Amino acid sequence: MTQPLLSVRNLTTRFRSDRGLVAAVDAVSFDVEAGETLAIVGESGSGKSVTVMSIMRLVPDPPGRIEHGEILFEGQDLLKLDADQMRAIRGDRIAMIFQEPMSSLNPALTIGFQIAEPINVHRRTPWSLALDKAVELITQVRMPDAQARRDAYPHQFSGGMRQRAMIAMALACQPRLIIADEPTTALDVTVQAQILDLLKELASQANSALILITHDLGVVARYADRVLVMYAGRIVESAPAGTLYENPQHPYTLGLIQSAPRLDSDASKPLLPIEGQPPDLAALPPGCSFAPRCRYVMDRCRAERPELRQVGERHQKACFADV
Repeated sequence: MTQPLLSVRNLTTRFRSDRGLVAAVDAVSFDVEAGETLAIVGESGSGKSVTVMSIMRLVPDPPGRIEHGEILFEGQDLLKLDADQMRAIRGDRIAMIFQEPMSSLNPALTIGFQIAEPINVHRRTPWSLALDKAVELITQVRMPDAQARRDAYPHQFSGGMRQRAMIAMALACQPRLIIADEPTTALDVTVQAQILDLLKELASQANSALILITHDLGVVARYADRVLVMYAGRIVESAPAGTLYENPQHPYTLGLIQSAPRLDSDASKPLLPIEGQPPDLAALPPGCSFAPRCRYVMDRCRAERPELRQVGERHQKACFADV
């Protein structure tokens, strides 16, 4: 078998707080294959963003710290690299698209300069040629009048256009892996679909793997090949996207699906919200973290924490119950 493009093993990231150490990511393991789109889903605070920030080595220290684990990218452990080596990978072989483009783009620099910069830095391309390449990339992400857009500033762009600029920046050096953290936050529904269609299409053309962080299960159904469901810093279910929707095996996954509005033949079914609140990471209950909210809870769940186990081909869950 070929080696995965990215292999995360037992990744644990903790944050110091007034109440002690908090495990935002707790012993997380997964693989990403070349050309694959992997979605990571879960409620706010489940550990999705901290997981990918750990992969990028962007967790602020203090208060955060990657305590242990391995992040093997193309066979190289990113956690063993020094700061300069990691900077050489970011924006080149791994690129990230953040939630809010206005806070990610420099308001004092033109869009063209910001798209050209990684080409100049990582490819040693002269600025004049890098700026010409920026025009090509602006055209590729389907912004009209690319030459004029190159010389415009972020405040002159709409939210959707700024996100297109972020995609152009991410694709500038043709990375092997693109990480998109809630890339359509604050965009209207029609623009969301345009941005995600564009991102998926361009990643596919470049044969780049894509990690998509989202809480929108509709996005998962349309764009993902495989899904990781996270809860309280841990992976509770992993499956191909179609399998997850047709046969969810974890009560939390089932709850997410049943609480999402539908437009198909099941639209008449009432929504079933997940009872209770997400857990306090500084005071997790013993046993399964989802037990206080779970309709399938058993005595064993409150005493013993379930580990991921195989329940089908490429399908894993961390649960003792039969859903």
